[in-house]
Amino acid sequence: MTDRRPQRIACLGEAMIELALDGDMAVVGFAGDVLNAAIYLRRALPGPHSVSFVSLVGRDPLSNRMVERIEAEGVDTDHIARHENRIPGAYAIITDDHGERSFVYWRDTSAARTLFMPGCPIQPETLAGFDVLHLSAITLAILTADARRALIDWLPAFRAGGGRVAFDSNYRPRLWPDVATAQAAVTDLWRLTDIGFPSVDDEMALFGDADAAAVLARIEGAGVATGALKCGEAGPLPIGARLPGAGYTPAPRVVDTTAAGDSFTGGYLAAHLTGASQADALQAGHATASHVIGHRGAIVPR
Repeated sequence: MTDRRPQRIACLGEAMIELALDGDMAVVGFAGDVLNAAIYLRRALPGPHSVSFVSLVGRDPLSNRMVERIEAEGVDTDHIARHENRIPGAYAIITDDHGERSFVYWRDTSAARTLFMPGCPIQPETLAGFDVLHLSAITLAILTADARRALIDWLPAFRAGGGRVAFDSNYRPRLWPDVATAQAAVTDLWRLTDIGFPSVDDEMALFGDADAAAVLARIEGAGVATGALKCGEAGPLPIGARLPGAGYTPAPRVVDTTAAGDSFTGGYLAAHLTGASQADALQAGHATASHVIGHRGAIVPR
């Protein structure tokens, strides 16, 4: 379902300090899976629509610069709360000769991990005024067990009131206490998702699916109506529809695959929420991701 009226989209997750390593030097940026998607969504959406990033950061100078950078992208920051004692997490990107990346993280005590905890100014009800809520399995993983349950228990009321949920199943094993906890939380979200963005490798790793067809069958069986199964360089597969071969054009060059999936999500959502067909939304997401992986870092120059 699409809606031609202006949409209010909330992107719920963690923003981090990004250190893109180049030899002995590092370029400092600000990124995070849901934040990346929010920025590319905002860049592609017409003006009447609004995109808000919902999170916690600190009161330190880097937090201030992070919020300023998010605002400069046109993403609303009214729902970024400030933690008195904590600061954002950080990560370093190490990229090999083929553009594939690995990460080193410092995030165990980040401000965003206090989302929905008692006393936090952001609670699930804070999201009630939005039309669309986008989050990921990383969002779920950084929450405490009680906070995660509070969010999951609130989502049916959000959807009953007309809200839609977009979910990206970014699975990062190190963020979860065990596989069973991750499986249970992600399964709960698939059952509450309207627009799905699973990645085939992540889903197979978490649930043991045999192939992309098995992933699609499980996701669609959970009730996800539309979206895309992200399959890397092979191009996306549609959820909720069977389309003829789309002939996705390979990326002209691969410099850094950071944010490939996040940028796809942003491009797809922008097209979908403005009435594009499933085929056109898939092409929009693929084109956005192909552009992004030709540059270093998660957020490419405009």
